[in-house]
Amino acid sequence: MLLSPKKVKYRKWQKARCNRKRILTSTKGTNVSFGDFGIQAISKSRISSNQIEATRRVVVKKIGKDARMWIRIFPDRPFTQKASEVGMGKGKGDPKGFEVEILPGRIIYEFSGVTEEVAKDAARKCGKKLPLNVKLIKRD
Repeated sequence: MLLSPKKVKYRKWQKARCNRKRILTSTKGTNVSFGDFGIQAISKSRISSNQIEATRRVVVKKIGKDARMWIRIFPDRPFTQKASEVGMGKGKGDPKGFEVEILPGRIIYEFSGVTEEVAKDAARKCGKKLPLNVKLIKRD
């Protein structure tokens, strides 16, 4: 079950500009809204739909059947890749998949119905699968 949008307006997107002097933080999706625990991003990165699915499987296996889980992100940004052994130039590559850009402070996953020890272990395993640093936060 890889996540991807049903329809996109443009097949290929341009890369966003990267300002290294200013560290942006997320303005939306920063609070735990649905569950008791949340996995929050500390660093900035892009997460592909394959990474979201791999992390979801690990977390669901850890928290068990009785717990609930919410995925708070959706990969709607297409990314491209040129074929192997193709020279420089000759245009942009073909669309390969979808990803989402994550800024620090964004809640990625939420879950409820588990103890704090299980939630800490799930967050640790989640961090191993993702290309960014994460931390576990509790609902206020």
